[in-house]
Amino acid sequence: MYDQHHETMDAQTREQLQMEQLRQTMEHVTRVPFYQERLQALQMTANDFQTIEDLRKFPFTRKQDLRDHYPFGLFAVEREQVTRIHASSGTSGKPTVVGYTQEDLDDWAGAVARSLVLAGGSPADLLHNAYGYGLFTGGLGLHAGAEKLGMTILPISGGNTDRQITLIEDFRPDGICGTPSYILRLAERMIERGIDPRKTSMRYGIFGAEPWSEEMRQTLEQTFDLQALDIYGLSEIMGPGVAMECQEQAGLHIMDDLFITEVVDPVTGEPLPDGMVGELVFTSLKKKALPIIRYRTGDLASITHEACACGRTTTRMSRVKGRTDDMLIIRGVNVFPSEIERVLLQQPDVTPHYQIHLVRKAGLDAVELHIEFENISERQMRSICDAIKSECLISIDLVCHPHQGLPRSEGKAVRIVDRRSTSLV
Repeated sequence: MYDQHHETMDAQTREQLQMEQLRQTMEHVTRVPFYQERLQALQMTANDFQTIEDLRKFPFTRKQDLRDHYPFGLFAVEREQVTRIHASSGTSGKPTVVGYTQEDLDDWAGAVARSLVLAGGSPADLLHNAYGYGLFTGGLGLHAGAEKLGMTILPISGGNTDRQITLIEDFRPDGICGTPSYILRLAERMIERGIDPRKTSMRYGIFGAEPWSEEMRQTLEQTFDLQALDIYGLSEIMGPGVAMECQEQAGLHIMDDLFITEVVDPVTGEPLPDGMVGELVFTSLKKKALPIIRYRTGDLASITHEACACGRTTTRMSRVKGRTDDMLIIRGVNVFPSEIERVLLQQPDVTPHYQIHLVRKAGLDAVELHIEFENISERQMRSICDAIKSECLISIDLVCHPHQGLPRSEGKAVRIVDRRSTSLV
């Protein structure tokens, strides 16, 4: 489903549309005491929002605000009008709860349908959906979008790896979607069973829900002989389909008719120009159940407003470089796990399965990089450590495990293990 009107409009027309929708949203959020109080404090009404600069006067919304109003305190409609609820796992406190009216679900399905077209999908395709279903937005988000487009969808979800492989062989899907780490686990199991992942029918893969590097993309493409494409979203904003890579693989196209996107300095909150990496901030333009104004995502990326070679003029975001809360500070050096992954996967014979363990040694923070590498030589170990030291500016201790010596995930991979509280000091 290609929406030519919204995906190729000029900048002036796009901004006019966004401002009109923003004023409607600001009128809608007056039903939420949390936002009503903020508008009153600014002495502003919905009609006062005429430009992006006016929007920047509004305070940020943060994940903690959703937790503070658990479960339904930020809903702008009566609970009876909410068709579906999703929620985070809540591992770091109360879960964040999000709701959708039927109109919201229709908009979401439309955004995902457009995302599937960006990936090269068509109504004639069969899509193998290995994202988890349930409270996680991934599985049901891709499911609804595929149905909206007219695809045949296989709702296999995560896990049951051998069964997934059998169905891939028997049903011959055109595309697959899931977390990169789990899709690599599928490939690993295929090889164990004597099946060549490069011989499947799949032309494209839609991967997300966890940060992954360009080097991981190359690994996926070489392993499966498909085009690996990045999809972006988070439940607080909508779910998958907020942005999607096209086949040019030159950034993710944001659904500008549904969101206003900003990039701000993670420390000061000040806006950053196109091309500079900062924290993504989104404002929803059509959501009814849970409208959200200037939500700080914690995701680090840059944006550009240049037209794409595919012909679309929508705002594009770079791949997510990392998260503000994932940044490691090791003896004064800031480093993101994705940077370590990038360097690691450039090394010969290294598998894409790894963990970063944070430990304490001699009273100082240190990093153990756990990888799978059988019969590694001293020269190879030194080469990996030197590469990470050179590129990431931190020293690591390399811990090697045999094949399948590290845990596998059926969803998001656990990349960071913090053992500092149990380490010897």
